[in-house]
Amino acid sequence: MRLVLDSDPRIYTIRQYAAGSIVVGDQELQRACIVSAERLVADWSPASPAELDDAALAPLLELQPSIILLGTLESHAPPPRSLVSGLQRRGIAVETMNLGAACRTYNVLVQDRRPVVAGLFPV
Repeated sequence: MRLVLDSDPRIYTIRQYAAGSIVVGDQELQRACIVSAERLVADWSPASPAELDDAALAPLLELQPSIILLGTLESHAPPPRSLVSGLQRRGIAVETMNLGAACRTYNVLVQDRRPVVAGLFPV
């Protein structure tokens, strides 16, 4: 689905998504990635939220989010509950949702200047 926004060109926004790819700015990504207002990590190591651990979360946490969105295809398992609980104890909200919902939610929150980071799994 193509997303069309009047957006600040200095902020990374998701322009399009589909199973197998995400377009951030003018860059098409076909692997797990991290997107924040000021940074794009185009080659993130976990293949699904179920594979998340402290090491995989480190690049997300470096961006100092108060909200982490995990967007995945419907068939993937959620992240380990202990990991989510640990983030929530630190005051970081974590939401796992389908890829489209995560992309749309990220775009709205980032345009509102909210400290959001999306970890996206298009495959």
